[in-house]
Amino acid sequence: MTIAYINAISTAVPEHDVHDDFVAYADSTFTLRRKQLLFRRMADRAQISHRWSAFPSIASFYGDDPNAVDTQARMQEFERTAPGLAVRAVDGLGLGDAAGDITHLIVLTCTGFYTPGIDFEIMKQCGVPTTAERTQVGFMGCFAGINGLKLAHHIVRSEPAAKVLVVSVELCSLHMQQTDDLETMLSFLVFGDGAAAVLVTAESTGLAMDSFQALMIEDSRDLITWRIGGMGFDMVLSGKVPGSLSRALDETTMKTVLSGAETSSIDLWAVHPGGRSILDAVEGALHLDADALTSSRRVLENYGNMSSATVLFVLADMLERGDTGSGCAMAFGPGLTAETMLFHAA
Repeated sequence: MTIAYINAISTAVPEHDVHDDFVAYADSTFTLRRKQLLFRRMADRAQISHRWSAFPSIASFYGDDPNAVDTQARMQEFERTAPGLAVRAVDGLGLGDAAGDITHLIVLTCTGFYTPGIDFEIMKQCGVPTTAERTQVGFMGCFAGINGLKLAHHIVRSEPAAKVLVVSVELCSLHMQQTDDLETMLSFLVFGDGAAAVLVTAESTGLAMDSFQALMIEDSRDLITWRIGGMGFDMVLSGKVPGSLSRALDETTMKTVLSGAETSSIDLWAVHPGGRSILDAVEGALHLDADALTSSRRVLENYGNMSSATVLFVLADMLERGDTGSGCAMAFGPGLTAETMLFHAA
């Protein structure tokens, strides 16, 4: 059976670091001193130093009232900005003339839609043939990075000569809203913008993708939701998510995820950094060493949560560091759903 490999990953973020700007803005929105102090404490403990945005500051796009910016205006900004970021990620792969050999193009996004879309811009600007088979994985949320890799995996196993380009681009900062609700503002605290491009082929370099497993956690449907509203996309990220994950990732579940292997047999953990509390919950539930999630925590600190692109940033960090051994990737999203992938360094 043909093995599909992640040969290379390139990442890109916009030039504007807006994390401190957002913290200052959010701090000023709370009318109750108690909420303000709690937000400050949670922001200090978030272990996020940088988040990047398509616009220079909150005021530069949203003005004095984010709730006055409707979904149409946000989607117009997505159409203006997202293609360039996606192209930067693809260019980072350094494909050159080899871009003409791409047979399949998969685009992942859940933060904006228009058509003709990002896939057309990638073909036009990056040299990808217009004959490439195109697929868009849309609105699946943070775990869509794994879904994109899974789709590429299936394509290469069925067509060993295939060269698949997977591109994730997310502009999460386009969906901020003004609210006095603490839990909502804390969810806005972690999200940023970013893009990743992945080359997947049967050439035995990089990370070999071994198997995939999807998990749906019972009685958790409302803990993460993502709906299109009049003022952008409405995200609900419940504070109950870490506890639900911790309880769900028990020994029986992990036996299924790891195809019967022990947790201790995994050398590399590429866990989607949805937030510090989520990483802490996974680390505790699986009894991992303190440095097991180093790549995930580094991505969280420097970029925040970029939805579907984030787990690809974690895998890119591992490739850049030359990490070796067996690995397990996990990403969590609406449902509450966990998508997982077993892999090993070639």
